[in-house]
Amino acid sequence: MLPYGRQSIDQSDVEAVVSALGSDWLTTGPRVAQFEADIEAVAGAPAVTVTNGSTALNTAYAAAGVKPGDEVVTTPMTFVSTASAAATLGAKIVFADIEDETANIDPRAVEAAVTTRTRAVGAVDYAGHPADYDALRKISESVGAVLIGDAAHSIGSTVHGRPVGSLADLTTFSFFPTKNLTTAEGGAVASIRPDLLKRARTYRTIGVVREGLRRPDEGPWFYEVHEFGENYRLPDVLCALGSSQLRRLAAFKARRQQLTARYDELLADVPGLRLPIQREGVDPLRHLYPVRVLDGRRREVFERMREAGIGVQVNYIPVYWHPVFEDLGYQRGMCPVAETFYAEQLSLPLFVDLSDADQDRVVEALRTILGS
Repeated sequence: MLPYGRQSIDQSDVEAVVSALGSDWLTTGPRVAQFEADIEAVAGAPAVTVTNGSTALNTAYAAAGVKPGDEVVTTPMTFVSTASAAATLGAKIVFADIEDETANIDPRAVEAAVTTRTRAVGAVDYAGHPADYDALRKISESVGAVLIGDAAHSIGSTVHGRPVGSLADLTTFSFFPTKNLTTAEGGAVASIRPDLLKRARTYRTIGVVREGLRRPDEGPWFYEVHEFGENYRLPDVLCALGSSQLRRLAAFKARRQQLTARYDELLADVPGLRLPIQREGVDPLRHLYPVRVLDGRRREVFERMREAGIGVQVNYIPVYWHPVFEDLGYQRGMCPVAETFYAEQLSLPLFVDLSDADQDRVVEALRTILGS
């Protein structure tokens, strides 16, 4: 089965991990700080590493001060963690519909959804195409909310030369194997605001602080916990892999863009298919190549592609369709653009080591199915 996504590991990655295994530090050591510095160089903002993309979101919401009774406005077209990571902190999730063209959260829908109780606005860079952060910032600032970017799909993308990581108050990344780079499991939170970054770092380290102590004279070993946190520390071994992967990010981007351009060209005249767009000024590092299968044929195409050994995927089920949200009173139909998008969406295989021949196989299979 040809997968829809897959990591790219070479000998330099293996050597980096082996070197870490042979060092004095398997966790909380120098490779953590190095990886965080390497992320900052790409993201344009200082970063804190965490155990995965979901814990990155939870850390970002905690750093933003989300607490029971607060509202968090976010998109339904994402993996459930974008919403659940705030819900577990007690927030009420308010879903705003998406833009038809990009599948990113629609600023107009956000503007209609925010209130004085809105603590955070959470955007997602769907498939690697950054959300409209300039418009979202104006809206979030108008109600005193923190702007959070879920950039699990988009590290390495830019908007008018500004890197993802510098566009929101807090930005989260995922380094799952199918993403644009991997640490096996891992994630990070970047912030352009030092106060929020400090809160994120403390939260991911179980709330432990060594400065501003209430009892500073206890001894040099002493530490305190002023607010509860979580143990989300990413170990040195995985950070070593991350730094090695980041050295290849430019090559990863070039190959994904090449594959995206080939899909654009090879699928341009296929009937019953709608291709993704790229807005002016956006230079995306695409995590997904999402097409829209029209005329109610998405399930048929999905099943026939799988039967042909091609691992297409659907990204994503509208979050509020999940029973955990249905049980809270959320109902289908509340975000019609997202639901229409979901009914048509299909992710084609896209990963760095996808060969031109395998991509041609994907295209030919899709052409054959839609032409029958």
